[in-house]
Amino acid sequence: MFSLKEIFSVTLTLFAVIDILGSIPIIIQIRQREGKIHSEKATLVAGLLMVIFLFLGQSILALFGVDFQSFALAGAIIIFLIGMEMILGIELFKNDPAATSGSIVPLAFPLIVGAGTMTTLLSLRSAYSLPNVLVGIGVNLVFVYVVLKSSAWIEGKLGKAGEDILRRVFGVILLAIAIKLFKQNF
Repeated sequence: MFSLKEIFSVTLTLFAVIDILGSIPIIIQIRQREGKIHSEKATLVAGLLMVIFLFLGQSILALFGVDFQSFALAGAIIIFLIGMEMILGIELFKNDPAATSGSIVPLAFPLIVGAGTMTTLLSLRSAYSLPNVLVGIGVNLVFVYVVLKSSAWIEGKLGKAGEDILRRVFGVILLAIAIKLFKQNF
């Protein structure tokens, strides 16, 4: 049932896809614009979105007549592109700068739970047992909450060079995950 190896893999995969550390500049920008980040609200909404999609994602796909292997391959491509963004420092997926409800949009959705996270959840569900995926989601939500709560402190300690290094390391991990998902579903 519970496997530490699976929980670690799920947690690391979601951590890399969510990329909350790489999102710190956006989090800081939202905090500056709105005066405060509602960490509890953003974490709760993100968690609800992840769990709902984990359980209903298959049904949503069936509604559109898309099989899981096709969605998993599409997800592998998205994860690959996100990894390329992180490594190359380019922006393929644009955020909406006009959004005004920062703690929910764009923070909870699509920054924390975006297309990459949703795709990854369905891919993880096919590769790992459901309890391990749920624990991985929980661990990531705790980490997201801690980062949101301490974003000002992290900004001062990490610096631009540290952020760039973390972004590239997790980019390489995402590329490897994308290739693994591609191989499993092709």
